Order: sequence, then structure tokens, then C-alpha cells
Amino acid sequence: MDSKDDRDKEWSTSLPYALCHFSTSGGAVAVATAFTHPLDVVKVRLQMQLLGQRGPLVGMGETFGRIIKVEGVRGLYLGLVPALTRSTLYGGLRLGLYQPCKYLSDLMVGSTNIFVKIASGAFSGALATALTNPMEVLKVRLQMNSRRGLTGEIHKIISEEGFRALWKGVGPAMTRAGALTASQLVTYDESKQALLKWTHLEEGFHLHLISSFVAGTVGTLVTAPVDMLKTRLMLQQDSRGPRIYRNVFHCAYQVVLTEGAGALYKGGFATFARIGPQTTITFLVCEKLRKLAGMNAM
Repeated sequence: MDSKDDRDKEWSTSLPYALCHFSTSGGAVAVATAFTHPLDVVKVRLQMQLLGQRGPLVGMGETFGRIIKVEGVRGLYLGLVPALTRSTLYGGLRLGLYQPCKYLSDLMVGSTNIFVKIASGAFSGALATALTNPMEVLKVRLQMNSRRGLTGEIHKIISEEGFRALWKGVGPAMTRAGALTASQLVTYDESKQALLKWTHLEEGFHLHLISSFVAGTVGTLVTAPVDMLKTRLMLQQDSRGPRIYRNVFHCAYQVVLTEGAGALYKGGFATFARIGPQTTITFLVCEKLRKLAGMNAM
């Protein structure tokens, strides 16, 4: 990781550095999203299986095949526009705020221990999601095969459910993003330090690849249940009839009661199949972009 002198120099160099810092983060997440979006569509479909029921679940491969057969290849890219828009803004903030938060903590308390890193990651992820939640709502609605298109879906949500519906599920979304960002970035951070200390690896592709794979695995295990609850709440239609789920706790209770505890990991393999590669691509691309921009490694 960067030395304190390096960080002092970087964060005192004004707007151009900050723009590069946030744009490399957002660009890396957008690239990763473009590659893994079909898996995100499959994950959302899996998470909405047997709503409120118990029974055998359709697997990832069969769901993938059904989408291709019924909707064509385009079905795998439903919601791509809001996904890319969100990933650029969300990724730039989520990854971009982590290092400044660590730096400020170092200035204030003289430490960047693992608890400070976890808090920095959680804050960065939660704030980024709070600001970009409407794009996430639109993305998951379109991924369930809305035929209205982006503008039609926006109009329908606002006219039928109200403007606040664009922030539906923001609580679990912030929880998920905080947990994901903390687990990914802290694991990546700590893995790099451990590998640099205990192996012959040096800063470069192989170090970044191994560290990002570990980060993706930990991130999936931590966030899969919260991600499933977030999806259920975001796809819940408002407001004239009774709602199935009143809040995230009620949602979790109802899912476990009616579908079993294992339902919290519905779509779990698809989540890993998406988050694993997405995490790896994100960190590899971000490190490369930072190097091209003349910046220090993460």
C-alpha cells in the first residue's frame, strides 16, 4: 500500500488527481458490469423463484437457457443502460471514497487499522447506493422483462407508485453495498499486504489477480442474503393493495418462514458467478487505469 508521504502528496494535488481517482474507479466498475450483466439478469430471475412458496428451484443453467429461448440474447441485457449509468456513478463513489476515508481517519486518529478500513468501506458503499438507488430499481424492474423500456418504466413507477418508489429497497441496498464494499476492499487491501509480506509476489498482475479473487469470494458470502432481500423489496409493487413485505426484517422473516432459510441464498451461485468475475475485472482494470494515469496502486 502507499506510504503516508505518498498519500500526503497525492491528496494535496488538487482537482485533477481527484478526477482521475474517481473516474478510474467508475470506469473500472462500468467495464466489469458490461461483462457480467447477463449473470446479473439470471441472478435476479433466480431470486424471484417460488415467491412465498417452497419447492424445487430451477438452476442457473436452465434459467439461462429459458431466457435465451423465450426472449433471445437481448433478454440477457435487459436493464443494461441503467446498470451502466449506475455502475459509473456508484463505482466511482464506492471505490473512490474508500482511500480518502482511510486518509482522513489516519489524519484524525493516527491509524488505518482493519476496523477503520471496514468503517471506510461501509460508509463509501452505503453513501454511493443512497445516491444511485433509482438506477438500481429501474435495472431490476427491466431485468424482469419489462416491455415498456427505460422511459416507460420510469413513468409507470412515478405515476403508479410515486416518486419515493425509486428509493424502494434503499435500506437493504445500503446495507448490502456497505457490506460488499467493506468486505471487498478490506479483503483486497489486506490480501495484498499479506501476499507482499509473505510471498515473493510484487505489485503487478498476479498480485492483483489473486487478491481480487479472494475479495470476490468473501464479498459473495457476506452479501448474498442481503442482495436477495433487496431484490424482493425492489420488485414489490406498491401501494393500493397490501404489500407482501413491510420492511427488510419482515421480508427476511417471511422468506425464511415460507421458503426456508436456504432461500436467503437463492441465486447464490449466480451471485458468486457474477461478483467473483466482476470483482476481479474491477480491480484489475482499476489498477491498470491508475497505472496508465500515473497514479499509485490501490
